[in-house]
Amino acid sequence: MHIVVVGCGRVGSELAITLEGVGHSIAVIDKNAAAFRRIPETFGGQKVVGFGFDRDHLIEAGIERAGALAAVTSGDNSNILTARIARENFSIDRVVARIYDPRRAAIYQRLGIPTVATVSWTTDQVMRQLLPSQEQPHAWLDPSGKVCLVDFPIPAPWAGKKLAALSEPGLFSLVAVTRLGVAQVARPDAIGQEGDVLHFTAEVSALDALRERLQHRLEHH
Repeated sequence: MHIVVVGCGRVGSELAITLEGVGHSIAVIDKNAAAFRRIPETFGGQKVVGFGFDRDHLIEAGIERAGALAAVTSGDNSNILTARIARENFSIDRVVARIYDPRRAAIYQRLGIPTVATVSWTTDQVMRQLLPSQEQPHAWLDPSGKVCLVDFPIPAPWAGKKLAALSEPGLFSLVAVTRLGVAQVARPDAIGQEGDVLHFTAEVSALDALRERLQHRLEHH
């Protein structure tokens, strides 16, 4: 998958290097050419001097064939504007914006833009937003390799539905839901909402069955 990373600071450079390391093609945009010094010479991705909210610079970075975008500059407004342009003008479903002011996070999530606040930032968190669920690393894997914790963004058909139907006793169970940046233990009567992140415990051998369950709404629930 082609991924555009806007911002080549400490976070953006680490993200670009990590994503390329797991097999994705990467384009990095930064307004300052000197910022690319953080990327090693072995980096095979594209470097674009410019702004993430400039359509021409995004097109130069390959946004029209991209599957995801991360806006991780030092400016909240720039990151959100970039993410909205990617989502609304180029139909990029997987976008994430870095936010310094956590009070804004709920507002942006209501716009359908996942955010990660600086205080809780990790490259892994952003990758969970950018990559398809089958490519995500486990949140936790037990030493025997049999049981894991795994996160999935709620599929659209499950918004407004009872989430209890997503669990299969003995194979996988919904244990928590993160909504507008706040996690809570899943209740038996929990109803899904657009933008939720669902957290499951699962048998590793049952992950394919869990993904299939997520993809198919149970009509009687």
